[in-house]
Amino acid sequence: MTARRQHAGPRAAAAMLSALLLAGCGGEAPATRVLAAAGGSLATVEATQAAVPRETLFDGIVEAVNESTVAAQTGGRVTALPFDVGDFVPKGELIVRLTDTEQRARVEAARGAVAEARARLAEAQVAYDRTRGIFERQLVSRADMDRATADLDSARARVDSTRAALAEAEENLGYTEIRAPYAGTVVERHVRLGETVAAGSPLMTGLSLEHLRVVVDIPQQHIGPLRRHAQARILLPDDGSIAADALRIPPRADATTHTFRVLVNLPEGDHGVYPGTLAKVAFVSGEETRVLIPERALVRRGELTAAYIVDAGERVSLRHLRVGTPTRDGRVPVLAGLAPGDRVAVDPIEAGIAYKQQTPGGDAS
Repeated sequence: MTARRQHAGPRAAAAMLSALLLAGCGGEAPATRVLAAAGGSLATVEATQAAVPRETLFDGIVEAVNESTVAAQTGGRVTALPFDVGDFVPKGELIVRLTDTEQRARVEAARGAVAEARARLAEAQVAYDRTRGIFERQLVSRADMDRATADLDSARARVDSTRAALAEAEENLGYTEIRAPYAGTVVERHVRLGETVAAGSPLMTGLSLEHLRVVVDIPQQHIGPLRRHAQARILLPDDGSIAADALRIPPRADATTHTFRVLVNLPEGDHGVYPGTLAKVAFVSGEETRVLIPERALVRRGELTAAYIVDAGERVSLRHLRVGTPTRDGRVPVLAGLAPGDRVAVDPIEAGIAYKQQTPGGDAS
């Protein structure tokens, strides 16, 4: 009786673990039975040992590379706000319009000043040409010639000055129509329709989701290997990952925290991460040898991670594993619980059914 109880302990533990893992599939707690060739029809893969990059995980914060607040560069009353918070704005699209009565009046005044200056220049040119002809015949003094030259130079300078004033007035007129500097999404509006703003007043804040990066503070003891390898990948919310487009590692650490603020750029596109959220970044810090299996072969239920193993006698067993972060090609390094050459069922649901059908002694039920 005592011996039977001792043998029943491991069987009961395996049955309990299987019950937890199969609960999500609607299965009942299986009996510990052996079915001859139960795993014969199961698709399996052999656990292999290979060199993989050793990675160190750090938490970071996602931020937009292009995020800015557009401010007014001239005064006026807000007459148009075509976009609201959450709207996508194409590059160059009008986002705020201000009244332009004063600015247009200045442009017209500047144009009139340019026309007057050109007329004065033409008059000074005629006077200069006439005086020069007389001076060459020695009928006027050098002082008269110098005076005509100075008048011509002054008229030319006046034209240049009025042209510059016109350009400034036209630029101020352009400031009454504020356009998006890049394609992005509005995250905040600082003014409302009808409000009067002055130069320097914030109008709208926007950001671009096309160019994102993760900001990670790396302790100084880890920065050496990270700087040598300069490779990283961002772990995505859907359990996938994406290789970093570029890493920017500063040449010095923060004097207070003694950490290096590393910028990890994501490739362009929508990857399901957004500014302000936390993200994990796996930095390559070396190389190590690990046992690898396909990620799809894992069974995850809460905190438990396991896989179905098929032995040489085609018996299916459930084995608890300790795994690391999935590699870029979709394989999972097994830190404990598996040896090279073990056969792993790639379909956990099918393997779970075969596991339940096993009978003690290896006879089919």
